[in-house]
Amino acid sequence: METPANEKFRDSIGTINEEGKRAWVYPKKPSGKYYSYRKWVSYGLLIFLFSAPFIKINGNQFLLFNVLERRFNIFGAPFWPQDFHLFVISMIIGVLFITLFTVAFGRLFCGWVCPQTIFMEMVFRRIEYWIEGDRGKQIRLDKQSWNAEKIRKRGMKWIIFFIISFFIANIFLAYLIGSDQLLRYIIDGPSEHISTLISLLIFTAVFYFVFAWFREQVCIIACPYGRLQGVLLDSKSIVVAYDYKRGEKEAGRAKFKKNEDRPTTGKGDCIDCFQCVHVCPTGIDIRNGTQLECVNCTACIDACDHMMESVNLPKGLIRYASEDNIAKKAKFKFTPRLKGYSAVLVILIGVLLGMSFLRNDVEANILRLPGQLYDHKDDNIISNVYTYKLVNKTTTEIKDVHFELLSHKGKIELVTHKNFTVPKQGLAEGTLFIEINAAALEGDSNRLKIGVYSGGKLIETTITAFLGPRSYR
Repeated sequence: METPANEKFRDSIGTINEEGKRAWVYPKKPSGKYYSYRKWVSYGLLIFLFSAPFIKINGNQFLLFNVLERRFNIFGAPFWPQDFHLFVISMIIGVLFITLFTVAFGRLFCGWVCPQTIFMEMVFRRIEYWIEGDRGKQIRLDKQSWNAEKIRKRGMKWIIFFIISFFIANIFLAYLIGSDQLLRYIIDGPSEHISTLISLLIFTAVFYFVFAWFREQVCIIACPYGRLQGVLLDSKSIVVAYDYKRGEKEAGRAKFKKNEDRPTTGKGDCIDCFQCVHVCPTGIDIRNGTQLECVNCTACIDACDHMMESVNLPKGLIRYASEDNIAKKAKFKFTPRLKGYSAVLVILIGVLLGMSFLRNDVEANILRLPGQLYDHKDDNIISNVYTYKLVNKTTTEIKDVHFELLSHKGKIELVTHKNFTVPKQGLAEGTLFIEINAAALEGDSNRLKIGVYSGGKLIETTITAFLGPRSYR
């Protein structure tokens, strides 16, 4: 069955032409109320993105995702491998928050907060407008032969794109290895860290490829979030929408004619100027309804409002609205679906806060040495050998650390020294012996409670197993 002409847009994405080739998008430079708001939001987020790796809270980097060393800082709070459950809960909360926001307000995250959109529209695209001009000039430049003007403009653009991509790669590296480490590498010079430089150039190439060539295809093809719209959105979700009731009316769209009494003709308020299409960064026609490619960037709202104002028609033909609002004039309601997501989100946040407050600054693990049985010493003493590992999650050293038995009478002896220091944001590990009189044991397997002390202060407790002879039950 052949697709109707007005439904052909559903057969392919907006950046593919009829021959199946890439249809390059040359959006018109946007302007207007929402675009001004987006600029303020975007520049605020860019400042945050570039400064977050260099902000310290209690000596901890504000945001750090050191996968190699399995160290993570979220808002200055350090997370170690032992805290991985907290990190997972934090990520689930983030995903659920975006899901809740999408159900209520569509792809608002994509248009206003997503780093891909912010870099593309507020950094790289604005440089493109500055060098090559607006939509018409860009199209003409693309069609003309490689003369001096085209080589100069394209060369300048590509060089600037590469420099910015290299800068972004450095910032992202600071999130991965830490800002202090990055600054140390810069001071040492690239020749001292060739492997890091190669990794940095690979990151640069990826960013350059995305923003110079792949561009809006990231949102349309690569990002799975757009495809989740079909699951998350419903008729009550507020999205960037075209008011087809007002735009079409009885006689449909029609070009604007001066001195025409438009309401009496039955023509819709849409004057078919295509400004909403020309300004769209993903090349779609918002008048076809909610589509996969739409990132809710509001550029079409500003363009349409400007045209409506120019022809003395009411603004808001394209606006933030739900399908029910346009079709039935229904107001936004906090639906049971939203209540369910909100309830789960509140519960998870409560669990995360509770577990964070209960988390200790020191993590202690004392385990019997694998493959070793007990030793029977003089005076009926049973000895077991253990390995210990202490993780210090704070930014200060923990000094004068020693162990004491809390559940049994006995003795703990370290192999190398008596007391030791756990470095800040580091770990201490070693071997120890625990000796207990056989008369104090209950069977061949006993659970010991051990206290970790810094000076005379108990800072952590841990449980371990102690083996004894079966005959002493």
